[in-house]
Amino acid sequence: MDLSNLKPAEGSVKNQGKRIGRGQGSGKGGTATRGHKGAKSRSGYSKKLGFEGGQMPLQRRVPKFGFTNINRVEYQGINLDTLQKLIDEKVIKDSVSFESFVTMGLAGKNELVKILGRGELKSKLTVTAHKFTATAKAAIEAAGGEAVTL
Repeated sequence: MDLSNLKPAEGSVKNQGKRIGRGQGSGKGGTATRGHKGAKSRSGYSKKLGFEGGQMPLQRRVPKFGFTNINRVEYQGINLDTLQKLIDEKVIKDSVSFESFVTMGLAGKNELVKILGRGELKSKLTVTAHKFTATAKAAIEAAGGEAVTL
């Protein structure tokens, strides 16, 4: 190895190809491969999201229907069988709170938690959440536990 056969590492040098817009002598002067006129030939051009070349965009062609209530409150549902599985796996012992749901990844830190009544609860458990269904609350209390609403 000497100075005559040095070359950069494989993949480190990216060849940019022909330099465009550098005068007529380059063969890529004049319009600089942008063609004549139109939005794409101008500086500062950026295609808007959903733009279809002036054709009516799909989002505007498709009919809209229905209603979205802006005041709707979304809850992250957690069923009793999920809680029972966590007890069986010894992840939780005698109480479970909103913070523990977040750390276990069952709910996000900005979400509201609602305990749902699917499955059955065999152990005594103190559950702290934002909301409970009637069947879930009854099942928790029947097992000797407590349902605490935040």
